[in-house]
Amino acid sequence: MEAFDFVAPKSIEAAVSILNENGDRARIIAGGTDILVMMRAGRRLADVVLDVKGIPELDEMSYSPEGGLTLGAAVPCYRIYQDEAISAAYPGLVDAASLIGGIQIQGRASIGGNLCNAAPSGDSIPAVIALNGVCNVAGPNGTRQIAAEDFCTAPGQNALQQGEMLVSVSFPAPVANSGANYQRFIPRNEMDIAVAGVGSSVVLDASGENFVSGRVALASVAPTPVFSRAAGDSLAGKPVSDEAIREASELAMADAVPINDMRGTIRQRIHLIGVLTRRTLNNAVERARGG
Repeated sequence: MEAFDFVAPKSIEAAVSILNENGDRARIIAGGTDILVMMRAGRRLADVVLDVKGIPELDEMSYSPEGGLTLGAAVPCYRIYQDEAISAAYPGLVDAASLIGGIQIQGRASIGGNLCNAAPSGDSIPAVIALNGVCNVAGPNGTRQIAAEDFCTAPGQNALQQGEMLVSVSFPAPVANSGANYQRFIPRNEMDIAVAGVGSSVVLDASGENFVSGRVALASVAPTPVFSRAAGDSLAGKPVSDEAIREASELAMADAVPINDMRGTIRQRIHLIGVLTRRTLNNAVERARGG
C-alpha cells in the first residue's frame, strides 16, 4: 500500500473542501471493509484518506413512524439490526444488513459504504432500492438527492461528482399493509458473494388480498444492481396470487443480464432471479399481512 495522508474532518463542509481539492486522489473511509482491501491490492490509489466517522450527520440514525428512517452513511450494520424499532419497521433492510460479511464485518461496514462501493453484488443495495431509498449528497455546489436505483453507475462507480460525498440514506415511513424481503444465493452458508440476489417490497390493500404496488431489485446479474421496474409495476391492481407473482418473476428474469464467471453461469443466475423473486415477494406479502 502506498503512503497517504490521513485526516479526520469534523464537518461536512471540511470534508467536501478536502475532497474537492484532491479530486480522485482522495478517498473516504467509514468502515474500511472495502476501501482498505482495494488500496492494499492497488485497485484504489489515494493521496488523502478521510475518516468521516466523526462527522455527526454521517453517524446519525433516526427513525419515527411519521418521518421514516435517516441512516447516516457511516452507520455500521449492527446498529440497524440491534435497534428494535428499526428492525420492526424495516425487516427487509435488516435481511440485508445481517448478511453483509460476518459479525466482525457488520461491526464496521455500512449501508452507505456498500452503496458507494457500487459492487453489482452489494447485498444491501437491492433492499435499499426496494424500500424506495434516497441518497442525500453534499458537495461544493450544495446538496442534492439521488434515487437509490440511480446511484450505482458501473462496477465500482457511482453518481458522486468531484467533491461530493454521501451523507445519508433516507427511507419513507412504512405504510400500512406493506412488507419487504431480501434473499440471495451463495455457494457457502455465509460470508460469500451473492451469485444472485433479490430485494422486493409490496403494498397491499386493506383486505390484504390485492397488490397496490411493488418494487423489485436485483443483485449480481448486471454491471450494476438492477431496479426491475416492470416486475414491480406488473403487480399493481392484481389479486395476490401465484400467477401474479410468477409473472413478476418472469419480468425480473428478463431484466437480468448476467455473465458466466467462477461463481455461476448465465443460465443459473437467470433461473435464480426467478426463484428469489418469487420467494421474496411471497415473504413480503406475508410480512404485509402481519406475518
